Amino acid sequence: MSEFNISENEVELKAIRSGGPGGQNVNKVATAIQLRFDSQQSSLPDYIKVRILRLNDQRINSDGIITITARQFRNQEANRLAALERLNKIIQKAGIQPKKRKATRPTRASVQKRLDAKTKRSRVKQLRTRITPDDD
Repeated sequence: MSEFNISENEVELKAIRSGGPGGQNVNKVATAIQLRFDSQQSSLPDYIKVRILRLNDQRINSDGIITITARQFRNQEANRLAALERLNKIIQKAGIQPKKRKATRPTRASVQKRLDAKTKRSRVKQLRTRITPDDD
């Protein structure tokens, strides 16, 4: 299924009725697929399980259970393949190691340029103020 070899018994697939337009057929045939995958109880490596929990994805709950609903196609098999493909993408996304951030400092020239711009803007605003006559 993916490069991490998830077995079929770890994935729970359930046929559900698909909503929306479709005439009489939509009320009789369960063509949509709901996929449930418990990432924490799976055979995935531990580092992938931790990263799945950290992913900001509404399809993953706090216990690490991934729920995907596929209702894009009009037949069950195509929706099953689409759901499995989406699961693969989530696992592959979790497999990508984020790059470490290198701390950087602004250059002296960029700091000076910013301060000069602030001074110039301050001067423009000062010139806009009302001039009051001096009481000498």
